[in-house]
Amino acid sequence: MKKKIALEARLRSCKNVITLGVRPNFSDYSPHKADLIRRADKIYYPTAFYADLFDAAGKKTFPSYHTYKCVQDKIRQTALFDLLQIPHPRTRVFYGKRWGQTFSEHFEFPFIAKIPRGSAMGRGVYLIRNEAERLEYSKRVSPAYLQKYFPIDRDIRVVVIGGNVVHAYWRIAPPGEFRTNVAVGGRVSLTPVPKDALDLALHTARQCQWDDVGIDICEHKGGFYVLEANMKYGKEGFRKAGIDYIRLMETLIENKEI
Repeated sequence: MKKKIALEARLRSCKNVITLGVRPNFSDYSPHKADLIRRADKIYYPTAFYADLFDAAGKKTFPSYHTYKCVQDKIRQTALFDLLQIPHPRTRVFYGKRWGQTFSEHFEFPFIAKIPRGSAMGRGVYLIRNEAERLEYSKRVSPAYLQKYFPIDRDIRVVVIGGNVVHAYWRIAPPGEFRTNVAVGGRVSLTPVPKDALDLALHTARQCQWDDVGIDICEHKGGFYVLEANMKYGKEGFRKAGIDYIRLMETLIENKEI
């Protein structure tokens, strides 16, 4: 089988992939590597910058161009959820410096506040319990991204690759912490995940045209809600389950599923 071409390092250990690296200028690639890129029927993990260019040139990528458009951009994700009527906690974005005068029309304490772009692994997520904490958040973050708070101690991470669920697990928050992220001490639990959560994740990924994504879902008062999507998700859940991520990706490529 002819080896596939990747730019980012995600697949560098895959036997059926040649990883070329990411160059800030396309002209920095050697003539041979540039030719490999031009001749490839699909480029794997091209980065958001090159995904945009390859889409303009009519070249396929994995993940899809649509997936890259929403990487670490909670504002764009929320707008897409609203457009597609995907259930998620009530969320609003406030622009300008005077949102403190209007937020109470939509939220009451406590609520969740996040850094809307560029944050991951639970960083930039705050539980705002009073006016003093709101003021501190407002000094650091603009625009403000506020979300209804659900008093939960766990959520579900569902990983969808190539249009199929490849792994799902619970993330349980450590004592005294509202965040479930493994990076802040959250614990992975392999207790079976409800089918309704899997169905919601798969529906979300397909509707949004995301083909490599970790979708975080919570259960609240009998319903399931999408919290956010992570295109750069951790692998701890795979390790806990004994899943060889690299071998998984090799197989998906071999079977032409991605």
